[in-house]
Amino acid sequence: MKRRLDHEESSGNVFADLGLPNAKQEMLKATLTVQISKLLKARKLKQSEATRLLGTTQPQISALIRCEPVSASVSRLMEFLNILGQDIEVTVKPARRHKSGDMSVVVRTG
Repeated sequence: MKRRLDHEESSGNVFADLGLPNAKQEMLKATLTVQISKLLKARKLKQSEATRLLGTTQPQISALIRCEPVSASVSRLMEFLNILGQDIEVTVKPARRHKSGDMSVVVRTG
């Protein structure tokens, strides 16, 4: 006998799916945090070295490495990415489908 599982399809933003406020901004911050984590791990820096390099606190570095939410703003996360040797390009354009605009991040490697 086949068992049917009920589920909902994701919108692509877990924060929106959970009904959390500021879901677009939280998804943006999460995407930036994942990229910072990848870069820190690739450099094999000790947390104390990463703390000095990024000019932040050890608890914040620990959270970034574990891809946990941090109290940093989007601009601060982008600053961390710049320090880690990443270019950042921001594109502002008219919204196509929504009355209010959308936010997204595209990460290119290589």
